[in-house]
Amino acid sequence: DDGRVVGLSEEELKTSLKNLEEAAKRIGAKVTVIREVNGKIGKAVEVLVRRTKESGNFPIWLYIPVLGNVDSGKSSLVGVLTTGIYDDGRGGAMARVARYLHEIRMRRTSSISCHPLGFDESGRIVNYGLSSPLDEAEIFLNSTKIIDFVDLGGHERYFKTTLKGIVGHHPDYCIITVSANDGVKPMTIEHLKVVVGLKLPMIFVITKIDLAPHKTRKIVEDIQSLVKLPKINSIPFLVKNMDDVVVASKVMVTGRITPIFLVSNVTGEGLNLLQSFLNLLPQRTRWSEEVKKPFLMYVDDIFNVRGVGPVVSGLVKQGKVSENDNVLLGPFKDGSFKRVRVKSIHINRTFVGCAVAGNDACLALAGVSYEELRKGMAVLNVDSKPKAVKAFEADVFILHHPTTIREGYQAVVHAQTIRQSAEFTEIYGGKVLRTGDYGRVKLTFMYYPEFLLEGQKFVFREANAKGIGVVRKTF
Repeated sequence: DDGRVVGLSEEELKTSLKNLEEAAKRIGAKVTVIREVNGKIGKAVEVLVRRTKESGNFPIWLYIPVLGNVDSGKSSLVGVLTTGIYDDGRGGAMARVARYLHEIRMRRTSSISCHPLGFDESGRIVNYGLSSPLDEAEIFLNSTKIIDFVDLGGHERYFKTTLKGIVGHHPDYCIITVSANDGVKPMTIEHLKVVVGLKLPMIFVITKIDLAPHKTRKIVEDIQSLVKLPKINSIPFLVKNMDDVVVASKVMVTGRITPIFLVSNVTGEGLNLLQSFLNLLPQRTRWSEEVKKPFLMYVDDIFNVRGVGPVVSGLVKQGKVSENDNVLLGPFKDGSFKRVRVKSIHINRTFVGCAVAGNDACLALAGVSYEELRKGMAVLNVDSKPKAVKAFEADVFILHHPTTIREGYQAVVHAQTIRQSAEFTEIYGGKVLRTGDYGRVKLTFMYYPEFLLEGQKFVFREANAKGIGVVRKTF
């Protein structure tokens, strides 16, 4: 065997595809040919098998934060991908997905916003066939796969908000944008450190290639050198054609390669390859396994809706919740948990009867007032026996610190949607910690208890100091 594809005759290939389509139809799926190659004596095809909307299942859901330096084209890329309308070179695409007026005026993202890109069973983008490409309800109802882009700020001033967006959305992958006319900047490196520390597979997208085509090769080489560094140790893969797209999408889930795409949001160059890649990209989290666990959701945002009452939103981390279920909410500032009822559930502005692990859902709650709610709370199965955590032990890695970390050092901890200052009350081994050090420490929340589980990852920061940690024991 010389490793080459033998292939099938035209008749054999036609029969094989017909049999595969029939088998897929019986399980509520559809077969789409991705590519066709010539073998030694015939042809071979690679196909995508995806369940149809008629199967009654929730869409396949992926969460991808979009990171990068300020003015690197993050929001413009999200705007072009989700609407199908090219940028005008003056911030038009960014304005379509901006959350606040001041972001449009400054042309600078300062908040966290999520924008879905839907695909049907044939791999066609659902957004582009809608009267409003950003209609979340229609995208949800007509898609079999949804990429939820988490658009984040690139300016150093908004780094704490960016951290919350990364750790609070359970990312499958991360996109890091680099502008062709600016190249890799210090903030690009800071975002990269966090992504590597959290062990998230990453995708580099070089934007604005129409502005500086002569600089593109140098920037590609810089990124290739960057991802080959010992602490990253990834294989850079410049995507040039559809064959590269198929290979990259299959290997991405291992985190071993880092695809690099070259795009222009103004001319549309390279966007077709990125769209095809996103269509083929597999889920990294096995939500089907998480559904079997007791219900857990961290509160990412809170609302007081007229005529409805208090509403909490967040990603369902595990389990399932249905309308009229009783759940536990907390911890409150005294460490207690309160029994409340789920009055109704929204997913992408659509009423649903239940939400399962992997869904970003809104829950209208009865039995609690809006004033009692805060971001970072947990909503849990009513039969669970949660413990409010005031202190915890963790293994930490110091990404950067200008001097040394000693007992008594204070930093802001980002875990899930939790954001609270904590004190390093004990550094085991009696040593100090510097940039690049690993250590076991005990941290104590400074204001009120939170709900943490052993094994959860977190990020801590204080001014220019940053680190990554894993919870090992709670108190």
